[in-house]
Amino acid sequence: MLAIYKRELKAYFTSPMGYLFIAFLLFVIGIYFTAVNLVQGYPWFGFIFINVTFVFLILVPILTMRIMAEERRQKTDQLLFTAPVKVVDVVLGKYLALLTVYAIPVLLLCLYPVLMLTLGKDMVSMPMEYVSILGFFLLGAANLAIGLFISSLTESQVLAAVLTFLVLLVCYFSSSLAQFVPSSENAALLFFTALIIVAAVIIYVMTKNVFLAAGAAIVLEAALLAVYAANKELLQGSVAKLFSIFDISSRLDNFVYGILDLTAVVYYLSVAGLFVFLTVQAIQKRRWS
Repeated sequence: MLAIYKRELKAYFTSPMGYLFIAFLLFVIGIYFTAVNLVQGYPWFGFIFINVTFVFLILVPILTMRIMAEERRQKTDQLLFTAPVKVVDVVLGKYLALLTVYAIPVLLLCLYPVLMLTLGKDMVSMPMEYVSILGFFLLGAANLAIGLFISSLTESQVLAAVLTFLVLLVCYFSSSLAQFVPSSENAALLFFTALIIVAAVIIYVMTKNVFLAAGAAIVLEAALLAVYAANKELLQGSVAKLFSIFDISSRLDNFVYGILDLTAVVYYLSVAGLFVFLTVQAIQKRRWS
């Protein structure tokens, strides 16, 4: 794992990619910091993070698009997976390299509250600011894991970047989208039926087993209909609740207010762990197919 980690980290800093990522993130945050904290005198640095979460829509696809897709395109993944190294070690090495690149600007952000103190901002709360920085790091870690997984599904860097952008865009606007979805039981039934069909298609694409895909769809649809028949009120508002699960950005709010939200910490770590696990499974399937 260490060799993979060093290899990926070196790749980011022997090309402009790592430097551009760090520079762009610090540039955007620096603009908000100057305008809000220095010019307007606002004493809370963490509130900037609520306004800059959109940068993940741009930076995460660019940073993650090549990490798995390029290996697959150049067939160098075959060399990795035939070597005496576990797939999980390969994936973890690559993911830790992504986290390291992201951690560099986050560590530099830790200097901003200190700078505010030296400029006489007496109302600055250091624990509050560093809790918000922790939340921002966890949010980025979850987004990077999503990008890592999507990159493992294709050999095209462009397609990986586009798909990652679309997925993160849906997550970013999930709360807003939920407001346009009807909350009735019948609407929920139709929505989850469509979701089951999409899931069946994904299963088929990944396994090429039509019986497994059809069987999974039949079981899930039967369970959905059973819930609807037994107590359809359970489905009322369930679509909005589902969208809230994918709303990863809003969980940053508590951190910004200086609250170390353990539920959000577990959520972010779970999202990161889930997509790292899915990346391992996607590669394992390709390795043995």
